[in-house]
Amino acid sequence: MKSQVLMSLHEMFPAVHAAEMAVKRNPHSWESWQTLGRAQLGLGEIVLAIRSFQVALHIYPMNPEIWKEDLSWARKLQEQQKVARRIEKKEIPPEGTDVSPESIPDYDFESDEIVAVCAAVAEKQKSVSANKTMVIVSASGTVEIVNEKEEGASTPDGSVFIKAR
Repeated sequence: MKSQVLMSLHEMFPAVHAAEMAVKRNPHSWESWQTLGRAQLGLGEIVLAIRSFQVALHIYPMNPEIWKEDLSWARKLQEQQKVARRIEKKEIPPEGTDVSPESIPDYDFESDEIVAVCAAVAEKQKSVSANKTMVIVSASGTVEIVNEKEEGASTPDGSVFIKAR
């Protein structure tokens, strides 16, 4: 009874301790084993709770409450815990390696296509840096394109909202 009161007060560790004391005093009491299992579930000890429920069922196998409510609920929690662990193992990469070998494709960096792409990107960057145009968007939403050579250019309403190259 003390364990049940402690569980209702969400004091799980003292509830488990009180239920263990009840089991030690009378190991043939199925109610004590059932209460111990419920308190162990409150602590997250699913495997221990299942064992406690099994002992209670061994003592009083005709109790439908232990079969239908306690043991089936503990089994469901155990299955959910197994699924969560599988998902956790798949999502967390092993320590020390940031990328797996499968995620990096094998490229031939000396092929003609790669060299051509690199040359095209370099030419594009040259033309952008030589042009040096800026887009100025004022707070009122007015857009103005200004070349960097025009040093005295001002924004339409006098305040710069976003300045981008």
